[in-house]
Amino acid sequence: MAAIQTTGLTKRYNRSVLAVDDLDLTVEEGEVFGFLGPNGAGKSTTINMLLDFVRPTSGTATVLGLDAQADIAEIRHRIGVLPEQASLYDRLTAREHLKWVIDTKRADDEPGAILKRVGLYDDGYRSVGDYSKGMAQRLGLGMALVGDPELLILDEPSAGLDPTGKQEMRRIIQMEADTGTTVFFSSHILGEVESVCDRVGIMNEGRLVATGTLNDLQGDLNLDATITLEVERAPKNLALHRLDGVRSASIKGTTITVTCTDPASKVDVVQHIASATEVHDIISEDVSLEQLFNTYTNEEQMDEETSGIGVTA
Repeated sequence: MAAIQTTGLTKRYNRSVLAVDDLDLTVEEGEVFGFLGPNGAGKSTTINMLLDFVRPTSGTATVLGLDAQADIAEIRHRIGVLPEQASLYDRLTAREHLKWVIDTKRADDEPGAILKRVGLYDDGYRSVGDYSKGMAQRLGLGMALVGDPELLILDEPSAGLDPTGKQEMRRIIQMEADTGTTVFFSSHILGEVESVCDRVGIMNEGRLVATGTLNDLQGDLNLDATITLEVERAPKNLALHRLDGVRSASIKGTTITVTCTDPASKVDVVQHIASATEVHDIISEDVSLEQLFNTYTNEEQMDEETSGIGVTA
């Protein structure tokens, strides 16, 4: 059973704004799925439809095998949600917020344990109105963790967090995944997604333009990968361009830089160079998620500009 399944999910506002366009998406149980896209791509609208905050114009969605409209009460009991810019009550303490969620879910969590987990234990009795944006985000995550949810839905979870807070957020996400919790989170911070996700989906102007592991997406595009070697001396007549999968090569002093169309060919490059000179250091640069993200979204924009069709998300 898929944790999240959408078929033809579409949301149109008026006649001119198509926020989500015919979305077919599957998130498997137990995986960490990163939902990427520029601002306005349709990520938050998709999440709002999964939570029945917004009704789709057409299409269907299930969460944990349940209908996202007919069974929303049971869905919300079994999942944890950190919405973008979650609303908190200024006069209540963090412990009071957590106690309210615990009572609502009829869970047996201890507020102090959750506060300790998200780094707010010493501030649990403070009014939330005195919290920084990052502290409020930590509390929102703690509230999402109540009741040992089967699925976490996180919308821009690191918003407002400092570098330490972002590292802690990634650690908590990984710990949840290690216990079998499915994690679905939307983000435009690529490094955050790249470090914890099993698969990613890229949204652009309301449509899902790519989905898969980073290796899958890299293979689909055949983007170049670069390898740089520091050698004892740069031998003449290496003829690196004759190797399969090598697009270009340059030598500057004792530094050799080779661009490969196939990442697997980097092994051949290293062996070829090592047979001619001593290699002191190797720096291998794989295709980054940023390159993939930019390529998919830019290509999509170019296709629409060429065809004259524009979609507003």
